[in-house]
This record gives sequence, C-alpha cells and structure tokens, in this order.
Amino acid sequence: MEGINAKYVSKKISKTRWRPVSSSSLQQPDIFATGSWDNEDNSISIWSIGENGVSIMDDEFEGDPQLVCEYKHNGDVLDLQFLDQDRIVTASSTGAVTIFQHHHNSQTLSVSQLWDRAHHYPCDNAPCTGVVCNSPEIVTVGEDGRIMLFRADQEGVLRTIEKADSSAIHAVTFLRTTEILTVNSIGQLKLWDFRQPGNEPSQILSLTGDRVPLHCVDRHPNQQHIVATGGQDGMLCIWDVRQGNMPFSLMEAHSAESKIFMEVVNSLKRQVDLQFKGFNSCFCCAHSVGGPFSSIKPRPPVLMLRGWITVALGDFFKFRHTILLKRWTEHKHNFSQRNSPSRWEPVPHQCLAHWGL
Repeated sequence: MEGINAKYVSKKISKTRWRPVSSSSLQQPDIFATGSWDNEDNSISIWSIGENGVSIMDDEFEGDPQLVCEYKHNGDVLDLQFLDQDRIVTASSTGAVTIFQHHHNSQTLSVSQLWDRAHHYPCDNAPCTGVVCNSPEIVTVGEDGRIMLFRADQEGVLRTIEKADSSAIHAVTFLRTTEILTVNSIGQLKLWDFRQPGNEPSQILSLTGDRVPLHCVDRHPNQQHIVATGGQDGMLCIWDVRQGNMPFSLMEAHSAESKIFMEVVNSLKRQVDLQFKGFNSCFCCAHSVGGPFSSIKPRPPVLMLRGWITVALGDFFKFRHTILLKRWTEHKHNFSQRNSPSRWEPVPHQCLAHWGL
C-alpha cells in the first residue's frame, strides 16, 4: 500500500488529534496525540512523525510515528482536544475531565487540572462523551445530559446547565465565542447561548419524525451558520441555523455501519487514494454548500470528518491496534490546494461501540 504507513501500538485507539500550529505558520503539523479505550490500562500518548529529537529504532522506517511520551488515563478516552500547543483535554468514560500538560524540554506528560466526576448520575459516574476547547474555555457534554463550562485557569466549574437534555448528548462544538451546538441520541441539534441565564436552548433543530441518534457535529470555518451533522443511520445533514429547523441538504453516505467498514478495508487493499466509494460518498455531501467536503473544516480529511465516517478498523483482524498514516497529495483528489497540503495523516481506529474520532 504505497503512501500508507502502519504502526502497531498494542492498544485500541479511540481518538487522534494533531497538535495545532500557528495560523500564520507555513509549517505542517508533525505531532499528534492519541487516546486509548477498552484496555487494562488506558493512556494518552504523544507521537511524532518528524525529527523532534526522537530516534528511529532499527525495525522502523522513516515516516513511522514515534512515541514521544505517554501517561496513564483513568477510564476510556471518549474525546480528546488540544487546548493549545502544550495542553490536551480529555473526556473520560468515568465522567472526569482532565487537562494534561506536555513538557517539551523533558518530553513528559503530567496532569495540570482534573475535574473528577464532572459528569455523573445520582449514584454513579456518567461518561463524558464530548469536549471542545476555545482557550481558556472548555465545554464538555455527557450521557447525564449536562453541559459543563470550565476555564483552564480556574479549579471550579464556571457554569453547569443541568438537565440540558433528557437523553445522552453525544458531541459538542463552538458555533461562536458564546454559543455552542450539541447533538443527542434522539436526533436533535441544539443551539445554546451562554449569555442567556436560563437552562433552555435558544434553538432546536431536528428531522421531522426522525429520532435517529446524531453522533457528531461541526461548523463551516468561514460561514459559521452552516453546520454539518452525522447520524447513526449514515445520513449526513447540512443545516443553516439562521433559517428554519430542518436541514437543507441530506446525503445518505452509507446504509449501515458495516457497509462502509468493508468498503474502507477493501479500498485499503487496492492502494487507496481518496476516490474510493466509502470516503468519496462522505466528501460529496457538502457539495450543496458550494464546495467539497473539506470545506467543512480546514483540517486533513480523515480528522475533519471525525465520527461521520463509521470505520471500525480497530476490530478488524488485520488492523487491530494499529495506527495508519496516509500521505495525502494534491493530485490524488479534487480538494482545494489551500486546504489539502501534502502531509501524513493518522487514521483513527475504533470499534462500532464507540463512535466518533
């Protein structure tokens, strides 16, 4: 498989995130973080695909991700976001929210802040299912239906929206500085404004009569009113939060989770570029908003789509516990040159039980 590197890591990987680089920098990211799940000892790890003072072992090749450092994580890593270049925020199945500090000089990780049982039921922990960062603010959501607002420089909780949802909240993203979007297990997209004192959403959007769970949400980087969601049934929906309560574009990327799983595996065997059916279907869904799917977020394709591609490579016998790296190049796809530089991209692996990247 030309252009793809595989790294056996001995753990199930649930999340991958690139370390952000300055918007004015021409340098491409070469550091990424991973979180694991369903292991005896879960961890958060920092990996490098550049020099960064990490030596290459005899049995490894140039371009292979090199482990820089790792730290034990209590519970499954259900979500993972960089707060800045030095700090990483994780959402745990135990309900905890943790900020890890990456010390570049010693190449070590340490816990700089911990909100234990941030999400909980009356008698038990509730998984924290999603986190989004707009430094120094951190917003988390959970299966308990709560929305929590933290500041990285404060120990206490800045705000809690109790009973924000009667069902599990699956994902969250910022719409604007004071507004967030959440999606839940009954197919609703909700808009929340932190300037409002109450605990009610300012807007609720949903498909009429449709209660299919939504698992991910993201907004257009330039047109903030354009929002995309991905559902459990494989439906990709494009919404305009300014107009109406219904999506203006629907795309059935695949009819079942297992279908796209097999398409991805088969395509990898065919020395994949970005034109095979599984990924291409997902990219095409945003054509109605004036561009390819890469326009939804200015990130590498796989990471950008996050949970919208329901791939379960982590449980496939050949790719279990493996990080795949794919070299994306401009001539292999139709994405704009500005949003698709040549680089190595980690392909997140997870089981179907845990959706989202």
